[in-house]
Amino acid sequence: MNSDRSAGSQPATAAHQRFALPSLARRALLRAGLTGAAALGTTAALGTATASAAPRATPATPTSRRRPGTPAEALRELAAGNRRWRTFREQHPDESPAVRQALTSGQHPFALVLGCIDSRVPPELVFDQGLGDLMTVRSAGEVLDEAVLGSVAYGVLELDIPLVLVLGHQSCGAVKAAVAADESGEQLPAHIQYIADQIKPNIDRSEEGDARVDSTIDANVCAVLARLAAEPDLAAKVASGELAIVGARYELDTQRVHRVG
Repeated sequence: MNSDRSAGSQPATAAHQRFALPSLARRALLRAGLTGAAALGTTAALGTATASAAPRATPATPTSRRRPGTPAEALRELAAGNRRWRTFREQHPDESPAVRQALTSGQHPFALVLGCIDSRVPPELVFDQGLGDLMTVRSAGEVLDEAVLGSVAYGVLELDIPLVLVLGHQSCGAVKAAVAADESGEQLPAHIQYIADQIKPNIDRSEEGDARVDSTIDANVCAVLARLAAEPDLAAKVASGELAIVGARYELDTQRVHRVG
């Protein structure tokens, strides 16, 4: 990323393994739970990966662009897409009739974005990607539970996705609610308290006011990365260079995505 912490700009592409419904053995593996992942080294640039991976054989796709097949390529493609988005030069790729028809028989997403439910941060728009490009998993404050973990595991272990991006964002309402509840001691309604409870350990108590919320947004992303890093199966893919797990943050005021963690 540049000195303004914006995403990089070099496009890259490739395709992945054919989608297949899981066998009984694979279902058993997924039920056993996710397993590890280590985040890439911390740098300012979204498009810079410290992990290496040999290009893998990838199936043909109905698009004119080659889909990313390595973590570094996937990061560069997301960085390039975010640059298009924030400069109002979107390409809206992979929406043609040919792509839509091809996707009826399979999918080959090149990245999994674990993001917040916030309506202002749709990953396909933020990264200017189209149908079949991204697998998105969204929960308030990027909170992990078994369903979220299982979804991440499915994308990585079954679809061979080479990049998991944990995407926080400026002015996250879930983080604001968790900080406010922590400070007031009040119980939040219904299941919202569960979200606050998951975020609470990540609250940055060294800051006050709006700065506490802003810092906690980053700390929460880092905590999600750390939990994913404790999952052995994902860690094995990271160690082999097949997978990268990266933290990032979207700024609502500039539309930039930059690295966190």
